[in-house]
Amino acid sequence: MNLSIRKMEEADIESVQQVAVTSWHATYEGIIPKGTRDTFLVGAYSEDMLLRRLKGSHFFVAVVDAKVIGFANFSPVTDKGTMELAAIYILPEYQGLGAGTALLEAGKQINRNAAIYIQVEKENKQGTRFYEHKGFKKVEEFTEDFAGQQLQTVRMVLS
Repeated sequence: MNLSIRKMEEADIESVQQVAVTSWHATYEGIIPKGTRDTFLVGAYSEDMLLRRLKGSHFFVAVVDAKVIGFANFSPVTDKGTMELAAIYILPEYQGLGAGTALLEAGKQINRNAAIYIQVEKENKQGTRFYEHKGFKKVEEFTEDFAGQQLQTVRMVLS
């Protein structure tokens, strides 16, 4: 497998949308109802929203044989020396092959001293295990209203 990580480009929008839809449905099946997932994806991954995120944040894609198989989106580093990992998703058939780790490493390179925060749905066991394995520590747990759904969210940090 020839994996590479690079900054997202406008030409990647459709591929990122496909990764988002596929991985979101795989990740949140049984956690978030399908209709809620569909509504979220339409707004969060519209072409307009992705263009905004591309211009205002750090957006990386994982590529295998010219195919976008995953992505990660980091906010800019704040004056407090922190940034948010807003999203990291890999197509299910490519999970466990190092793409998530490589995307996380790309984010760490933005500023080696920045603490990275992430919010993960508590029932997303695969995501939680990934972050714990990478050294993230739980800082708080709270109930979040997600389009009318009450979700248990865990906030974690990598210092």
